[in-house]
Amino acid sequence: MFDLSPATDRLAGLVRDVTDGDLAAPTPCPDYTVGDLLDHINGLSVAFTMAALKTPLTGAGSGDASRLPSDFRESVPQRLAELAKAWQAPQAWEGMTAAGGVDLPGEVAGAVALDEIVLHGWDLARATGRPFDVEEDLLQVVYGFVSSVPADQRDGSLFGPAVEVGSNAPLLDRVVGLSGRNPAWGLG
Repeated sequence: MFDLSPATDRLAGLVRDVTDGDLAAPTPCPDYTVGDLLDHINGLSVAFTMAALKTPLTGAGSGDASRLPSDFRESVPQRLAELAKAWQAPQAWEGMTAAGGVDLPGEVAGAVALDEIVLHGWDLARATGRPFDVEEDLLQVVYGFVSSVPADQRDGSLFGPAVEVGSNAPLLDRVVGLSGRNPAWGLG
């Protein structure tokens, strides 16, 4: 078990700071605007809360700004807080659950939830020109998860092909690179 709250709190802060002018901006996620990404974060928050509660969920969206709630600056942070709270229960980490139509052990679902929060937090921060950092212990969890995905399964459905960043790069840059994102995105 680990506490997702520091990462969800950080992402919630980024969501609250999104301006209307940011919504159409591109993100490091191909084919996603900031609005699309926010809708995806909204959907994954619900999906992984339900996964922690062992409650099946159908119809979680993949990211479409037209479905983004008008009160997203309040509702998405609330859903992120609910996600973190749901994963504080020991039973969330036990047995099997499902997320995104995939059955997986609770402990793996918790790691996937953290991965989604961290990577999409980084995406949102880069797209809106804001700083982003994550606690080292949580980054280690995400690094372990991302590095466990074999190269032949990096087809863009979960992660793209790894972007080389060097072994001396900061851990967040290595995580981002392993996920198929360029850590320098948006810095030029």
